[in-house]
Amino acid sequence: MKKTGKFLIILGLISHQARAYKAPQPAYLEIAPVVSAINMVMIHDVISPPVAARYYAYAMMSAYQIVSQNNAQIPGLASFVREYPVTSVIAKANKDFDYRVAAKYAIYETAKNMLPSGYMLQEDEDTFIAELKRQNYTQAAIDKIVKVAVESSAQVINFSKIDNYGKLSAKLRYTPLKGEGSWYPTPPAYMDAVEPHWNSIKPLMADSAAQFKPAPPVAFSKDSTSQFYKLAMAVYNVSKNPSREQLFIASFWDCNPFAVTTSGHMSIGFKKISPGGHWMNIAAMAVKKANLTFDQSVLVVTMEAATLMDTFICCWDEKYLTNRLRPETYINKYVDITWRPFLQTPPFPEYTSGHAIVSNSSATILTYLLGDKFAYTDDTEIPFGVDARSFTSFKQAAAEASISRFYGGIHYTDSIEEGNKQGVDLGNYVIARIKKAGIKPLR
Repeated sequence: MKKTGKFLIILGLISHQARAYKAPQPAYLEIAPVVSAINMVMIHDVISPPVAARYYAYAMMSAYQIVSQNNAQIPGLASFVREYPVTSVIAKANKDFDYRVAAKYAIYETAKNMLPSGYMLQEDEDTFIAELKRQNYTQAAIDKIVKVAVESSAQVINFSKIDNYGKLSAKLRYTPLKGEGSWYPTPPAYMDAVEPHWNSIKPLMADSAAQFKPAPPVAFSKDSTSQFYKLAMAVYNVSKNPSREQLFIASFWDCNPFAVTTSGHMSIGFKKISPGGHWMNIAAMAVKKANLTFDQSVLVVTMEAATLMDTFICCWDEKYLTNRLRPETYINKYVDITWRPFLQTPPFPEYTSGHAIVSNSSATILTYLLGDKFAYTDDTEIPFGVDARSFTSFKQAAAEASISRFYGGIHYTDSIEEGNKQGVDLGNYVIARIKKAGIKPLR
């Protein structure tokens, strides 16, 4: 009888932990609203893609830290983030304190304190607190929630200070290299190169910025029989008679944080979500559709955000190492001086395609966590005048995002193909690292 009693007690504890892990979450704990709020501030600030990924990563890590210290099934940050310190223990949940609420508040708090216009998130924090009061949270409980959230946020922000971001402003201003095959600012705004020293940022999980090297790009050539000329002409030719579907795909994945159009002497800027922001939206939509618990949702969006940060570091390293000119520059000089791509050319070197590597690393990690046949409808671009689009899997979405840059006239196909491989390699590396930490698929 004693052995049976012990067995029942142990079984009861296991059952209790499973119920805690699978407990349904209230609507006010959904992840999508906080991701959307951060996106809006980033759009306001015109945050560049690599910098945006950094902010997403640290904001989500502040929530993950609280979750992992209250749920033994969620490994701590130090188990997969390099150099992350063993921090002081954050308060554990009890009947007067819901750690999930603190975790969501921590996302707002971290973004508020890191983004240039983070003060704009104060209203979102206030709205969240007001909702907690409507849900009958006591003031004492709210005070504890805020205290824990601020503590976790401060720890993560302090950790962020070792990634070298604060040293970028002391770097020499980038001057475009001379040479026929080198990148040069493109019309209509001829903007300066974006984050030319981003490879000096420390990755969260990767060994270094140069860890995932693609094959060398096709060598520049003006010869009309050369492979490079053929790559450029492929971009030119697809732009001459694109299908409606190709143009829609290009528009859907545009994700240009700041496009400029001119009319006479007037220039008008259009702000949009970044590529990383688009994939953060996808992750937030996916966890809701999968009906994940709050803890699981935080795990997914944090893995996505951390992967994004490392992906942009690796991509930007290759961009400024190869420093390859964009199709617009080549075609205007050697083929057709009047030609313009369907999408506005981004202000940084061409190789490899950022959309290709970012989309494939994202799809790889999301597929591991949520499954290969995860169908969903992506409405990210509706606020920017582009209809929603449905996909049968994350990998299908990644393939489409990659080829969209060819349809849009801003990437050669070898840049896309190598970017795809680079993204998959990085994604698989992240999976191996988090599997070792104990993070398993959720579906």
